[in-house]
Order: sequence, then structure tokens, then C-alpha cells
Amino acid sequence: MSESGHSQPGLYERRRRWNRDKELGHQSLSGPGRDRDYVPWDRDRDRRGFWISISVSSQSKGAPTPTPTSAPAAAPAIEKPIVLMKSREEGKGVAGATDTSAQPPAAVTKVEKEGQRPTQPVYQIQNRGMGSTAPSGVMDPVVGQAKLLAPEKMKHSIKLVDDQMNWCDSAIEYLLDQTDVLVVGILGLQGTGKSMVMSLLSANQPEEDQRTYVFRTQSQEIKERGGNQTSGIDFFITQERIIFLDTQPILSPSILDHLINNDRKLPPEYNLPHTYVEMQSLQIAAFLFTVCHVVIVVQDWFTDLSLYRFLQTAEMVKPSTPSPSHESSGSSGSDEGTEYYPHIVFLQNKAKRENFCPRNLKQMHLVIDKIMMHSHLKYKGTLSMLECNIFPGLPQSYLDSEVNLFLLPFMDMDGDDTLPRAAPGSGPLFSLLPGYKGHPSFQSLIAKLRSQIMSMSRPQLSHTILTEKNWFHYAARIWDGVKKSSALSEYSRLLA
Repeated sequence: MSESGHSQPGLYERRRRWNRDKELGHQSLSGPGRDRDYVPWDRDRDRRGFWISISVSSQSKGAPTPTPTSAPAAAPAIEKPIVLMKSREEGKGVAGATDTSAQPPAAVTKVEKEGQRPTQPVYQIQNRGMGSTAPSGVMDPVVGQAKLLAPEKMKHSIKLVDDQMNWCDSAIEYLLDQTDVLVVGILGLQGTGKSMVMSLLSANQPEEDQRTYVFRTQSQEIKERGGNQTSGIDFFITQERIIFLDTQPILSPSILDHLINNDRKLPPEYNLPHTYVEMQSLQIAAFLFTVCHVVIVVQDWFTDLSLYRFLQTAEMVKPSTPSPSHESSGSSGSDEGTEYYPHIVFLQNKAKRENFCPRNLKQMHLVIDKIMMHSHLKYKGTLSMLECNIFPGLPQSYLDSEVNLFLLPFMDMDGDDTLPRAAPGSGPLFSLLPGYKGHPSFQSLIAKLRSQIMSMSRPQLSHTILTEKNWFHYAARIWDGVKKSSALSEYSRLLA
């Protein structure tokens, strides 16, 4: 109460202002008071400042003119409670106040609006690489598992190059992003059994029906009219990641007959049908020599010298292997050292009994070695019939120069019943044994051939390691380069 008997409005006004300033100081932590140093709370000093402020306010009400000391005493009474009350509210932990001061203003405002949060980390399981807000470096587990799963198993071959010699892109759907892949191609004249051999090496067994083979073989009707079954290049990949490429017959008379009798228009760069057929065969052979690890050359009789001449020509026009240093190398020897050449396997299909005679087998190896002695193709040292225990009585040194030659007999499932058996009077044991064929069974030989081809080395096709999909794009670029090859164009001009 004042001297006049009325209540002093300065006291309640000061308390109301103090409480209001206290609330403002608590809500706006990012205001001017944040930069001040922390001052410990002194109870006696707070009381002295409080009563001094009351006395100053009462004197200012009663006196007509304020004293000079009232202004400096009132200033700390207004601002000090802001700092002191802030530390008093957060007196339980000063470190908490210093931690919040390091956060940006937006984060502090969010914390104050939502209240104090626990310090434990928050795990967002729904965003674990499956949403658009997931970090770019985190792999989606569903997508990663889908990449590891193998594509659907192929049940039949598809076209890699159609009958018009155009590239097809449907095969990339069956390929993966892995580098452990083996590419096997095949070449041969018409009717030698290329599609049958590739089917037996890839997915089928000899006892299965030939109509279910992954590579379609010649039907009886096609054999009677002298036609060919495969046109272009067919593609098949196994679950073991082995790519098989079946091709149309080289130097095929049926393709030449089809061009002549059906009046098919030739490309402008070819004048004669037989030139076009030979150039098609060279393009396919040069393509296989560049993109395959193993190339099987099939023949059904020994031997056709024009086939070896054709192989040497295809080797001559084969596109060079792309290399990062081929532009800077000045010598041709350096380019020749980096050039890629595949393994060549000579397969004698429909071999007769006399072909398995050791003396004849040795002569066949000598002839192939003499013909291919100047070739860069890897035609020796990677396949051996002697190591397969096919000729158990022959030592390893019997063949002076062993080439990659393998013999397959006729595939006759009823051969055991037609062979002569031992005489009935020779005893019950010998009468149950089959007759002597001169060679192991077809099933045994095809299994040995499959194991040897699949165990061959897989050299690098280019200067970089290729995955299955990279190989597909590389093969497409090589095929486009073969069709536009200047060496093949020049050779075609010389043939005309």
C-alpha cells in the first residue's frame, strides 16, 4: 500500500512483465539471450535486485522527478531474469542447452514444438532401400535378389542372326551380369550333323527323341529334298552358363539352289549367287573366330581340303581384336601378339570302325597338323582322345603331333541288337556279351567330348573382361563390323 492508501500498481506491473519476459525467453531460445554466457543463479542477489526494483518503482511513483540512479538499477532487473530463468528451467543439465545451441534454428523450433524427444535412434524400416527416399548407395534387397536369380531355363534355341543375316536382340533376355561364361560355336558342311552334336552337348541325351532337341535337326522330308534345316545363327544358353551357337551350313548347295530358283535379289555388292553364298559363310566363320572360346569343325568323312582352305580364308579376313594399345603400337608384331584366336576342335562325325584303328588315327593327326601348321588358330594341345582312356593300350607318346581331333561313331540306338554275338557253343557267359564294335559306345564318347569341351580354358575375348550381357553387345558390334568389313569386300571383288 502507498502513502495515499491505494495499492502500488508498479509491483504487479513488474511481476506481470517479469512473467511475460520469462515466457518469451523460454520460447525464443534463438534470441539475443542465447549468445550470453551462463551465470550461476544467486538467491541473495536475486532478492536484492527484486527489492531494489520495488523500491525504485515506489520512489518513481511518489517523486515528481526520477533520480539518476533509477535508470541503471531498472535495466538489469528486466534482462537478468531472462537469463536466470532460462538456466533455472534447464538447470537439470547444462549440456542439453549447449547441445541444442549447436543445432540449426529450424531443428530447435521443431524440437520445442514437438516436445523433448528421447536420444535413442529412430529406425525407419519401411524405407530400407525400397522407397524413393532411400539413399542412392543402398541396394534394394528385392532388386538385388532378382539380379542373382538365373533367368528362365531355355527349352529351345532362338535366333541370334536370322536368315536375312540381320542381328536379333531377343537373346539378351536370357543373359546375366556375370563373367563366368563359355561360348561354343560350330561350323561344318551341309548334313554333317551340326545341330545334333550341339543339342547333345548342351541339353539333350542320345536316347531322347530328336524332335525334342533344342536345335532342330533335319527331318526326313528335308533330307529327301536335299535341304538345310538351320539358317543364320541359332542361340542357346544352359543353366551352367555355356552359350552354344549353331550355324547354317557353310558353302551350302541348298542355299545356292534357293537363291537361284526363287529369284531372290542379291545385295548390290554381289553379282553372282555363289559369291554371295561364300561370303555369307566367311562372315559367319569370321564372326565365330572372334566371339567364341571354342569352335567345333564337323566333317563326316576324312577329309575335304576345301574345308581347310575355307578356314584359312576366314582366319585371314577375321576382324582384329580391339585393344587399348593397338593405336599406339608401331610394330605389327605387337598387334599380332594381342590378337585373339579361339580353340579349334576337329570332330569326325559318323566315323567308321576303321577310323578308330590306331594306325589310321595317327595318319589323320599328321594330315591335319601338316595342313594347319601355318595357322594361328589353337588347333592342338587342348583336347586329347588318349587322355580319355578311349585307347587304353596306347601310350601318350604314340601320337607325335596330337591335334584337337575327336571321333564320333554313328548314333544307332539299336546297334547292340544287330551286332553279331558269340557262337552259342562257346559257353553261356560269352553268349551274353555284345559283339565287338571296335570303339566305345556313342553315349560314352559324347559324354567324354562334352567333359573335355566344357573344361577348356576361357581366354579373354577382348581387352576387358566381358559379362554375358557385355558379350552380347560385343558380338553385335563384331557382327556389324564383319558385314561392313573392307577385307571381305575386297575378297568379294576378287572372286567376281
